[in-house]
Amino acid sequence: MEKKAPKILVFSTEKISDPAIDLAGLLKLHYPPIVLTMEVPCSSAVKPKWILHAFDQGFDGVFIAADGTDCSYDESCTEKTGQIISQTHELMKEKGILPEKLKMAAICSVCAESFVKQMNVFADQLSEQ
Repeated sequence: MEKKAPKILVFSTEKISDPAIDLAGLLKLHYPPIVLTMEVPCSSAVKPKWILHAFDQGFDGVFIAADGTDCSYDESCTEKTGQIISQTHELMKEKGILPEKLKMAAICSVCAESFVKQMNVFADQLSEQ
């Protein structure tokens, strides 16, 4: 029996990671078909309750495509996003959700191949859980 592809929600930033995701499509690079993106202005704007809501709605994994050092809104974006991830991992543990179902990586505007690799690896990891 063939495994069902995991449903992944990606929080993507409009100025940094969205262009990379768009480029992946233009280049016809392949990643799991059940990857949905939600645009945010900055990765540090993502709220833990949004992530938990995604799991409540049936997503198997959540990926934060972080701005890294390229954020035009806040130079401490990476640190703040990391804190959000840590907070959310603790909340996930309390709810019995494996912390491995939440990932973060910096995706720059031209990192289409990196984004595709991240999605494929994450989907494989989620399929094994």
